[in-house]
Amino acid sequence: METTTPSVENKEYSTLNLGPTHPATHGIFQNILQMDGEIIMSAESTIGYIHRAFEKLGERRPYNQITTLTDRMNYCSSPINNMGWHMTVEKLINCDVPKRAQYMRVIIMELARIADHVICNTVIAVDTGALSGFLYMFQWREKIYEIYEAVCGARLTTNMGRIGGMERDFSPEVIEKIRTFIKEFPVALDEFDRLVTRNRIFVDRTVKAGPISAERALEYSFSGPNLRAAGVDYDVRVMNPYSSYQDFDFKIPIGQNGDTYDRYMVRMDEMRESIKIIKQALENLPEGNFHADVPDFYLPPKEDVYSKMEALIYHFKIVMGETDVPKGEVYHCVEGGNGELGFYLISDGGRTPYRLHMRRPCFIYYQAYTEMIRGSMLSDAILTMSSMNVIAGELDA
Repeated sequence: METTTPSVENKEYSTLNLGPTHPATHGIFQNILQMDGEIIMSAESTIGYIHRAFEKLGERRPYNQITTLTDRMNYCSSPINNMGWHMTVEKLINCDVPKRAQYMRVIIMELARIADHVICNTVIAVDTGALSGFLYMFQWREKIYEIYEAVCGARLTTNMGRIGGMERDFSPEVIEKIRTFIKEFPVALDEFDRLVTRNRIFVDRTVKAGPISAERALEYSFSGPNLRAAGVDYDVRVMNPYSSYQDFDFKIPIGQNGDTYDRYMVRMDEMRESIKIIKQALENLPEGNFHADVPDFYLPPKEDVYSKMEALIYHFKIVMGETDVPKGEVYHCVEGGNGELGFYLISDGGRTPYRLHMRRPCFIYYQAYTEMIRGSMLSDAILTMSSMNVIAGELDA
C-alpha cells in the first residue's frame, strides 16, 4: 500500500493558549500559538486584560494626582515613572529644579533600575531551572525597597518626589543605607554572575533564543536594554540628558546578536554602571535646597499648613487642583527600566491635562514578540518573554 507524505499546506497544527493567566507569562496577557509539535509556527498576541485607562483618568485628575497612576505602569521601577512625570510637568511650567534635587533623583532612579534588572535577570535564570540565584538576589531588591521606605514611606508603588523636586531631603539613615548597598551589592552581583553567566545549561538555553537584528529592532522602535542588546547604543540618559546625567561618567553596554543571552548580559553590565553613577552622585551631592521655589505646585511643609494661613491656602489649591497651569504641548522622556518612557502632555490651561499619552516601552517592543518566537520551541518562547521583561502593567496603561 502506497503512503504519501502530507504537504505543508495540508498539515494540521495544534493550538496552544498561552495565557492570559499562565504562570510562565509573568503577567495578564495572552498568546495563541499554532504548534507543530514543540515548534511554534505562528503566534497571535492579545493584550488589554489589565487595561486601566490611565491616559483617560489623567484627563480628569489634577497634575499632582497623576503620579500615583504612573506607579502602576512598570511597578518594578516605580520611582523612574514618578520622576519622569514630574519632569514633564516641570518642562510645561518652566520650572528649574535645584542641582541637589537632580542628583537625589538620579540616585533613586538608578536604584530603581537595579531593582528592575535584578527581577528580570533572576527570572530568566528561574526559567532555565536555576532557582537559587533568584532567591539569593531578591534580598538586594528588598534592601532597595528599604531605602525607598526610608525616603518616602512606601516600597513598591512609591509616589516618590514632587513636582519641583523631592518631598524631603535625604536623612543620615538614608545616606547610610545607600552607602552600605553600593558597597555590598557588587559582591553579591559577582556571585550571581559566577553562578549563572557561564553555566553551561544557561548558555545553551539562552544563546540564539529569541534573536532580533538591529535593523528590525529599530523598525519596531525598540529602546532600552532590548535595543542595546541588538547592538544599538541608544540611551536617553546620554542622547538627551536630564537630571544632570551629563555630569556622570558611565558606559552604555551593548550586545551583538539581540538574543536572550545578550539581553541578560546588557542588564548585568547596566547594574554595574548604575552603581558607578550612584557612587558619583553620592560623593558629589551638591549643597542647597531639595526642591524648587514653585509654591503653586509644591506642597508646603505640613507644620506650616497647621500654623500659617498662606501655607494653608497653597495646600488647598494644590490638593484641589486649583492652580493655574500654562497652556502648552510638551514631550519628555526618561530612560526607564525597559527603555524610553515618555509622556506627551497637552495643556489647555485647565486644572487637568487636555490630553495625556504615555509612551510605554513594553507596549512598543512587545509587538515584535510573535516574530521573535516564530520557528522556536515553546520553552525558548518563555525565555524570550522573560528576557524582554514584558511588564503587564506597562503593556496596558
